[in-house]
Amino acid sequence: MHTPRQRREELLAEFARSGLSISKFAALVGVHYQTFWSWLQQDQKQRTPAEPAAVAKPVRFAEVVRTGTALAVPLKALRVLLPSGAVIEVADAAQAEVAAQLLKALA
Repeated sequence: MHTPRQRREELLAEFARSGLSISKFAALVGVHYQTFWSWLQQDQKQRTPAEPAAVAKPVRFAEVVRTGTALAVPLKALRVLLPSGAVIEVADAAQAEVAAQLLKALA
């Protein structure tokens, strides 16, 4: 299976931002670990000293507490965008619990 250069570059940039290990990220995006590792090696070889590799920033979470009963804008759902491009949409407390378990499993 051939992955176009643009998609490889997108995945490498996404990996740099994700803070995940190579094996976890590769599994998350459906690429074999050794394939993804070779992409990383090729990318590092192609960079010049003036063009350092992107520094991965750790993923940060914040607890959000809704107080009061009225909002200026009605809250329909919370959308969580994952580094792979997947989206988790949470519309109620039961879904929030399932989403939290999923995120823990992916970490």
